[in-house]
Amino acid sequence: MRRPALATALVCASLLLLGAAPGTGGPTPPPPLPARMTDTGGGTQLITAVAPDTGATTGTLTWWDLRGGRWLRAGSAPARFGANGLVEGAVRRQGTSTTPTGLYDLPFAFGIEAPPRGTAYAYRPVRADSWWCQDNASRSYNRWTEPRPADCRAAESEHLITYRTQYAHALVIGFNYRKPVRDRGAGIFLHVNGRGATAGCVSVPADAMRRVLAWARPARRPHLAIGTAGGRTAITRY
Repeated sequence: MRRPALATALVCASLLLLGAAPGTGGPTPPPPLPARMTDTGGGTQLITAVAPDTGATTGTLTWWDLRGGRWLRAGSAPARFGANGLVEGAVRRQGTSTTPTGLYDLPFAFGIEAPPRGTAYAYRPVRADSWWCQDNASRSYNRWTEPRPADCRAAESEHLITYRTQYAHALVIGFNYRKPVRDRGAGIFLHVNGRGATAGCVSVPADAMRRVLAWARPARRPHLAIGTAGGRTAITRY
């Protein structure tokens, strides 16, 4: 017996309202995360770091490729954030142990160990006199220095080689980097996990960090988006 056209239309409409495509028997999967974001940086690679909420210290890092107009997941790993959670990057304050949310470029990579096989990023080896200046009074604020300049106090800087586990491999996150704002924050990286939450960086297991460096291609303009699953700092806002 043929189903009347009106009844068929009503069934199809009901399936669509429920999120199911006719004939599939299940809900339509949501678009991949990058497709739901306001901005992805304009490149064809993207890294997302998502926490459940601003008070969280753990979440998920995922790296994506844009191919044929579709974002495809290339890899994923558990991530750690600041000991005091996350905060909107535009209002972050230095020394708060918070990870800044937002969309950032990735200026260069560095590490105490040699770059992983396949690394295409410019990679700076960490030496005994390698420092990251975090002194607000210094002309080198939020910059790699070799050696540490006289106007950059050691107590207000990171002696990179002392973080042998965390900085075995790392990528600089472009937070407050191009035109540094004093007291906004310095030395925000994607790096290898330490013992626990970070001082404001994003960290992942060592194997994941190596995989990210072997995957990332500067010519494809990868960016890192940091945010929460919802709310004012939702990653889809960036």
